[in-house]
Amino acid sequence: MRVDAIAENLLCWYDSHRRRLAWRAEPGEASDPYKVWLSEIMLQQTTVTAVRPYFRRFTERWPTVADLAAADDAEVMSAWAGLGYYARARNLIACARSVATEHGGEFPTSEAGLRALPGIGDYTAAAIAAIAFGRRAVVIDANVERVTSRLFAFARPLPAARSELRCLVDRITPDQRAGDFAQAMMDLGSAVCSARSPECLICPLTESCGALRAGSPQAFPVKAPRRPKPQRHGTAFWVERDGHVWLVRRPTRGLLGGMRALPSGPWSNEQPGLAQAPVATKWREAGSVEHIFTHFALSLRIVVGNGTSPAGEGEWWPVGGIESAGLPTLFARAAARAIAARNTE
Repeated sequence: MRVDAIAENLLCWYDSHRRRLAWRAEPGEASDPYKVWLSEIMLQQTTVTAVRPYFRRFTERWPTVADLAAADDAEVMSAWAGLGYYARARNLIACARSVATEHGGEFPTSEAGLRALPGIGDYTAAAIAAIAFGRRAVVIDANVERVTSRLFAFARPLPAARSELRCLVDRITPDQRAGDFAQAMMDLGSAVCSARSPECLICPLTESCGALRAGSPQAFPVKAPRRPKPQRHGTAFWVERDGHVWLVRRPTRGLLGGMRALPSGPWSNEQPGLAQAPVATKWREAGSVEHIFTHFALSLRIVVGNGTSPAGEGEWWPVGGIESAGLPTLFARAAARAIAARNTE
């Protein structure tokens, strides 16, 4: 395998087949570090299709990092609602403020400087350094991981062998156009070298691909068996009064931190019943919703009832405008179940 030919052939393909994305500079244009950073945070564990409308709304509302730094936390969290992994949104605010106040509104250009910012890890630092600033950096996301595993027929199970795989990506990353190379690997993995149906006949790296020579590209990357996620149970309470529903803010730290939500009791290994109900009333069943978090699966039971003085801090929100409350996906689905049950009474 000619390692230098991989970058050469891939960049040639990229020049003709690159995806046009709102956060990606056109050929000959300088990248906007703010847009690169914002897109990379949004794209963590999220698809391009899901990110597009959020990116557009964020950049229309907060066109610069200084604008985002000055935004109200609750407004940013509401704008993020539905995109998931809400710690990203909290880190987004913290990072924007750090750049605005500690770096004069300019992102650091080195990986080390970027890693020192809130919410930026090794991958994101490398991606921003390469794409926004043209630094040579080793950028590895799921697409890059898959393409590289197939190129080298890398048979060690992941994630345990990721450090070894990183060395292989380092071998094929060119000194020039490292940002384009990283984006080309991502585009190739998304459009051609897909997980289930790789289109090897149109791949620009066919001659270099060890997995294709072995006749089994879909066998790579090799993944260690997944452990089943533990199951937890909870109850969400829909408390209504005069066409308004009682919403609370979840604690700043923890899952869905800082988001508006329906009141809910503990999430535990056993069904908690009506523990921590916000009012004493007659509760009616409204079904349940299932949700998968990173480390566990949740079955959330929904109950509905009427009340006037719920315990704790919160706000009465018009039921007819519940879509504008910025509820995270879990509680938006729970609210939809509650409304459906309410309308069938």
